[in-house]
Amino acid sequence: MAEDLSIITGSKQEQYASLLPQVKALLEGEPDLIANMANIAAALKEQFGWLWVGFYIVKPAPAGEELVLGPFQGPVACTRIKKGRGVCGSSWANAETLIVPDVEKFPGHIACSSLSKSEIVIPILHEQKVVAVLDVDSNEYNQFDETDQHYLGQITGMLQWV
Repeated sequence: MAEDLSIITGSKQEQYASLLPQVKALLEGEPDLIANMANIAAALKEQFGWLWVGFYIVKPAPAGEELVLGPFQGPVACTRIKKGRGVCGSSWANAETLIVPDVEKFPGHIACSSLSKSEIVIPILHEQKVVAVLDVDSNEYNQFDETDQHYLGQITGMLQWV
């Protein structure tokens, strides 16, 4: 596939429906996980114009494991996040998607950017263990809902872990 996306307007569902096959085509035949995460982050940022889209990957650390910044699109970000800390660390600890309509109201929110108003974090599981999270921030309140959860889960499910 050419590396150009067809960006459409329309409902959230229509935008995701257009984006899903394009992401699948971008990933097809490419075994490199980091390259695929980079293209997913770029495709989501291009289609939706969110403030920040990226991945944090579970990696060994001196005191166990941490989420370490992976491929992303947007302003500079926090590099390491401990399990249970902030939205990303909480999503990792509980292996569940978190939708936060107002990040200022989330206990322990990590403010990597003061422009972030709402957030969704999708845990990525491999062999029933969280191996990474997809983190998306918006500069608008109440940006994310179950539609995003559904489609972002489909997109992260396209990643191949070895």
